[in-house]
Amino acid sequence: MALDEFGLIRRYFTRADRPLPASVRLGIGDDAALLDLPPGESLAVTTDTLVAGRHFPADALPFDIGWKALAVNLSDLAAMSATPVGVTLALTLPAADEAWLAAFAEGFFTLADAHGVPLIGGDTTRGPLSITVTALGSVPPAQALRRDGAQLGDLIYVSGTLGDGGLGLALTQDRLHDVHLPPSHQAHALARLHRPTPRLALGLALRGMATAAMDVSDGLLQDLGHLLKASGGMRALGATLNLEQLPLSPAMQYLAGEGEALQQQVLDWALAAGDDYELLFTVPASRQQQVEALAHALELPLTQIGVVSAAAGLNLTLKSESYKYDLKAGYRHF
Repeated sequence: MALDEFGLIRRYFTRADRPLPASVRLGIGDDAALLDLPPGESLAVTTDTLVAGRHFPADALPFDIGWKALAVNLSDLAAMSATPVGVTLALTLPAADEAWLAAFAEGFFTLADAHGVPLIGGDTTRGPLSITVTALGSVPPAQALRRDGAQLGDLIYVSGTLGDGGLGLALTQDRLHDVHLPPSHQAHALARLHRPTPRLALGLALRGMATAAMDVSDGLLQDLGHLLKASGGMRALGATLNLEQLPLSPAMQYLAGEGEALQQQVLDWALAAGDDYELLFTVPASRQQQVEALAHALELPLTQIGVVSAAAGLNLTLKSESYKYDLKAGYRHF
C-alpha cells in the first residue's frame, strides 16, 4: 500500500527512540510545536527553500539533498551566533518514493544529530521537488551577530576556504573539459558543494569579538557588499581586499597552477561563486590575536582578507596592483 502523508511522516521523520531536548515541550504530532527559550534570550528564525534544478541537481543523491537543506539554515544561525533549538521541514515531493525518502532522512538527521538539533514539525505535499527548512535558534539580544555592526578600520576575516562550491558545481555540470583534477580533489569539491559544514561553533565563539557577520552563500563580493551597506547606514563604508590572501583549498590551488585561464577561473569562483557557507566577519584590529587563538582552538582556518575603509565600494588589489572586477557578480535568484 502506498504511503499517505501521515504514514510518511511517522516512518521517516518521527523519532520515538530519540527524546526531545527539554527546551521542546511539544514536537511533531500537533498543530504547532511548543518551545521554551532560556531566560533573557531572543528567538532567531531563518528559512531557506531549495528547489530541484535551481539549488541542487535534479539527480543529486537524496542523502546530500537532506544534508544541504538543513546545513544552509544552520549556517544562517551560525552567522547570527544563535544556538539551534529546533527545525521544521516542508517537503514537496513528486511521489512518495520510499528509497528516496529513507536516504533523504538519513542525510538530514546525520547532520541534525551531529549538532543536537531536533525536527519539531513541518508539512508534506505533492508537487515538483522542493524542500523548505525553517531553523529556530536562541541568542541573547546583545550578543547576536548582525550585518550592521562593522566599523571603520575593522579587519575582515573569512573562515575555511572559498570557491570550492563553484568548483563542485562545475564538476557536476561537466564544465571542466580537458582538465585533469585528481580524484581526491574532485571528492573534496563535491563534498563541499553537497555537504557544506555550518560553522556553528565559530559563530558562538565570535560573541563579544566580532562586530558584524554573515555567511557566504551568494559569493564573497556580493555578501561583503551587503554587510558593508548594512553597516554604513547614512555614511559610506567600503573595503580594501588583498586577493592574494583569499584562502584556497588544495583542490583550488592545484587548478590555479594549471595555467592562466584556470587561475582566473579559480579567482572567479573564490570571489563570486557562492555556496561555500563559510562565515564572513569583521573584528577590531585589537582582536587580531584573539582570532588567531580561536582559529587554533577550533582547528579552523580564519583568514584576514581585508580592512573596512571609509571609501565606498570595494578596492581589490592583486600583487600590489589594483584589480578590476564586476562587483555585481554572484548568485542572484531573479
